[in-house]
Amino acid sequence: MLWRRGRAYAQDLRERVLVAADAGLPVGRIAATLFVGISYVSKVLSRRRTTGETAARPQRCHVPRKLSNHFTAIRDQVAARPDATIEELRRWLREAHEVSVSLTLLWETLAHLKLTRKKRRFFAVWCG
Repeated sequence: MLWRRGRAYAQDLRERVLVAADAGLPVGRIAATLFVGISYVSKVLSRRRTTGETAARPQRCHVPRKLSNHFTAIRDQVAARPDATIEELRRWLREAHEVSVSLTLLWETLAHLKLTRKKRRFFAVWCG
């Protein structure tokens, strides 16, 4: 099972941890058998012991994306200027919306919006 950032393990894995613990297996052995961390097994057993909960809780503390208020404006700008470079988009955000962003943040935002951009302008020089 691949772990993905910010997501809970599947409920069936949680149930297998509980079944193994009820069968008397030690925490370390359960973790090794199910390829999870000892801390995960301990947390599952601790939560059941203290609260009776056996399901994952909803995810909390989600921080909204820094540019989420500007998604529509970014989409519109990219549609209006499809040949704009990332640096030009950064400059536009700074001037039009007074938002300063890193190249990485802008790349990640464009990827989230499923938009692609050029890294820099290339000028072709043809010698004839």
